[in-house]
Amino acid sequence: MRCSWQLRRWRTRVLKGICLLVSAPALLGQESADFFRQNCISCHTIGGGRLTGPDLKGVSQRAERDWLVRFLVNPQAVIDRGDAYAQKLLQESRGVVMPQISGMNPARAEALVDLIDAESKQEKSQFIGVQITDRPFTAAEVETGRQIFRGERSLKNNGPACLSCHTAQNLGGLSGGQLGPDLTRAFERMEGRKTLAAWLGAPATPTMAPVFKKHPIDSEEILPIIAFLENQAAGGGEDLSAGKLTFLLVGLGGAGLMLVVFDLAWRSRFRSVRKQLVLSSTGRGEE
Repeated sequence: MRCSWQLRRWRTRVLKGICLLVSAPALLGQESADFFRQNCISCHTIGGGRLTGPDLKGVSQRAERDWLVRFLVNPQAVIDRGDAYAQKLLQESRGVVMPQISGMNPARAEALVDLIDAESKQEKSQFIGVQITDRPFTAAEVETGRQIFRGERSLKNNGPACLSCHTAQNLGGLSGGQLGPDLTRAFERMEGRKTLAAWLGAPATPTMAPVFKKHPIDSEEILPIIAFLENQAAGGGEDLSAGKLTFLLVGLGGAGLMLVVFDLAWRSRFRSVRKQLVLSSTGRGEE
């Protein structure tokens, strides 16, 4: 009986091992796809054209695999060594250096190269990127984007409004948050619709990435946000002094109001305490 039980246990372990070996490539491929989506598509496409970084379709034909792995693991180190191809990429990206990605290691880099090679063979890669129209935006699209930016229209996936961390020109009220940069000129900084759409689809900053990974901006919401930001960039300089002054005045007014409230609430109590202290110190409290 004991031998039979041990045999069944050994057989179960062997079967589990075979299942893991069979499923490992598929799991690794899915993990690489998720990693690429979360960390790479804000700057790269596979077959969709150049963004901040180059289109990665067929990249293995332009550089050796070992070089690609080393560059993915630590781009700055390859650039600092004076590598000619790395310098060429740096020039084409107008001096923007690819950041060192958290969680990147040689094994993950190898898997990403495999993913890029596989996607390059597809007629249309899943990472071709967001396709944005080049027609002029309508006033309605600009207004919808303004409402989304201000939080007057909620995002479909319950993400936070842009206004909670960013500001832009002529928003009214307190003009938005100061945690993130002013987005009045974001359209110009991102060099157009396509790059901005890729960024909105997968923000890669340490602050935005964890939030929008769980609550991504819907593709139908990206277009009006771009319309609003393009309109902002075309509207002239950044004059946010009125909003900042409003914020200062509201803050000072609120502080003054709170002092008045506390004074009214505690006035009688403070006077009664002081009265007892005065009477006690003069000896009248005992009379």
